[in-house]
Amino acid sequence: MERKALFIINPISGGKKKDDVPELIKKYLDAAKFEAVVVCSDGPAHARQIAGEAANKFDLIVAVGGDGTINEVASAIVGTDTILGIIPYGSGNGLARFLDISMDAPKAIRALNTGHVEIIDSATLNGQPFFNMAGMGFDAHISEVFARRKKRGFFTYLVSSIEEFNKYKAESYHIEVDGNIYEREAFMLSFANSSQYGNNAHISPHASVQDGLLDICVIKQFPFWRLFEMGMRMLTKTTESTKYLEIIRGKHINIKRANPGPVHLDGEPHITGTHTEIKLVPNSLKVIVGDYKKSKVRI
Repeated sequence: MERKALFIINPISGGKKKDDVPELIKKYLDAAKFEAVVVCSDGPAHARQIAGEAANKFDLIVAVGGDGTINEVASAIVGTDTILGIIPYGSGNGLARFLDISMDAPKAIRALNTGHVEIIDSATLNGQPFFNMAGMGFDAHISEVFARRKKRGFFTYLVSSIEEFNKYKAESYHIEVDGNIYEREAFMLSFANSSQYGNNAHISPHASVQDGLLDICVIKQFPFWRLFEMGMRMLTKTTESTKYLEIIRGKHINIKRANPGPVHLDGEPHITGTHTEIKLVPNSLKVIVGDYKKSKVRI
């Protein structure tokens, strides 16, 4: 039975050209399985609007972009029977990498034909969905700085991080996780659904999108000269052995801090007040994965 698939392309994600994506879809998507429609978003929140209007008309909606594009599309279909597909074109591609979706567009498109579907957890921050990672502190500050830069891509993100590192100071946080109270001084807090930020930088190596828990990563202030070490620990999945990281796992998190400030949801910056509430939403999104694990669900 032929299914209807909508591809939503974010033209600016990751600073990568996507002019050839429609032709790649035509070439590698199985026309016997899918009737494909391709559209482009033209600004913030537009992908979410398109996906929301299409959710009841398409069996599969494919985000062509990075974690921010995935967030917009998935936010419109979370909790429904519509399936998410991903063709990674972002700066970090954290969720796609975690789900073993190929960074090669033709291979990612061919994976849609196979249709290995997993049902994964999502989460909300003050009611707004996220699927890979949310955070506050330094990484949220960098997301805000990065969003103002004209150039996109990993190198721009790296330069922004180095430039801002010594300017940013740790804050005090009152953290409540499933009723347990923690008072912490933190350089940043990351709320990890998957294990990684992107580019295979794993902040919480044992995090899982299917365990019904979020990993609250409390990163303490560390000296600049340890920045390379921390980066290598993330790339080698050894962050849990450093004294600068504490991981607390839970489902319902309340954070209080002295002043309002930035947060990020899947890399996209927002401003929140002094109180932030994060909730896990288990088994809430259907997504086509790569070799993440063999699925019993097929489309």
